[in-house]
Amino acid sequence: MLVGLLLDVEDTAVTRQTAEVLARVGTVAAIRLIALAFAEADDNQADWLQTGVHDALVEPVGALDVAAACGKLARDPDEAVRLGAADISAWADDTRC
Repeated sequence: MLVGLLLDVEDTAVTRQTAEVLARVGTVAAIRLIALAFAEADDNQADWLQTGVHDALVEPVGALDVAAACGKLARDPDEAVRLGAADISAWADDTRC
C-alpha cells in the first residue's frame, strides 16, 4: 500500500509527502519502503522521492536516523533495497553538507 503511494503516477504530491513522512519516521522499515519504491520509480517519481526525503532531512536529527537505517539496509538480502538505500544515503550526505 505505501509503496503504491510512493509510486503514484497521477499525483506527485502524494509521492513527495509519503516519502517525506517515511523519512521523518526514519526507521529501517520506513526507509526500506522508500528504497523499494526508488528501485521501481521512473525518473519523475525518483525526483519526487528524493525531494520528499530531502524535505525530511532538513532537520539534522532526521538525517542521522536515515543514515543509520541506510547503513543497516546496506546488508539487506534484496539487491534493489541495497541499491536504493545507497542512493538515499547519498541524499542524506548531500543534505548535511
